[in-house]
Amino acid sequence: MSGVIAVYKPAGWTSFDVVAKMRGILHTRKIGHGGTLDPMAEGVLPVFVGKATKACDILPDVRKGYHAGFRLGITTDTQDITGKILSEDGRSVTAEELKAAAEKFIGKIMQVPPMYSAVKVDGKKLYELAREGKVIEREAREITVLSLVIDDYDEVSREGHMMVLCEKGTYIRTLINDIGEMLGCGGAMTSLVRSYSAGLALEECLSIEDIQRIVGESGAESVLTRLDKCFEVYPALKLDERVTGLYKNGVKLRAEQAGAEDGSVYRVYGADGAFIGLGRMTDGGFRSVKNFFV
Repeated sequence: MSGVIAVYKPAGWTSFDVVAKMRGILHTRKIGHGGTLDPMAEGVLPVFVGKATKACDILPDVRKGYHAGFRLGITTDTQDITGKILSEDGRSVTAEELKAAAEKFIGKIMQVPPMYSAVKVDGKKLYELAREGKVIEREAREITVLSLVIDDYDEVSREGHMMVLCEKGTYIRTLINDIGEMLGCGGAMTSLVRSYSAGLALEECLSIEDIQRIVGESGAESVLTRLDKCFEVYPALKLDERVTGLYKNGVKLRAEQAGAEDGSVYRVYGADGAFIGLGRMTDGGFRSVKNFFV
């Protein structure tokens, strides 16, 4: 049993809660996830099963999509609505002012990770320090926001929603906090739905209840998506029967045997069409980058 499940993580669950539940439903310990979601967040959580767990740290599609709710005029210690209120500001903000401020956060920008995050400093997670009442200096890190669109905004309540497409390492609640700071009134996240991650979209997700029901009716394999779907950004390469055996045994293939271009990463398939793993042509030979058949 090996593959990926696009799980719809419900609000109130941690990502580890989902993994623990999946272990019980699928009756296997070998499960991991691709990208932590905060407990208040919901949406796409890619769950990797069996041999597919080896893919968690090498996923090529680092884009993540979010639909986030926000409220201007408030700041909290967690940068979202669940935290302790630190300040309130009643000034008005027009839709035009909000849009102009948001546009300045598109592209490669620097972001300071929030205290309530899993980022480690001197071996300790920031949220552990935050729970002890400690606030420490954090270094700003470069992140990439590919697009940021204000979906709706009410100038009276100063509440709205935004659509964000970004690369991994981006904290949406910090993005909202920083936009509010630029506007001079503060801002906090009120909701968060992840709509895209690891090549998987919201419409592909199954709820935990649906997964439990389907597995009970049709078996665990029926809820698994092929792992190679997560690597579709790479071109496919199919080996013939003889070369498949050589490749699986770790033999470096010649260029004419593999039919690959130098430097490119490929999705490698055996003669039977089964996904073997990832390979690359380097130093005159085609070698494995990561195998998923063992």
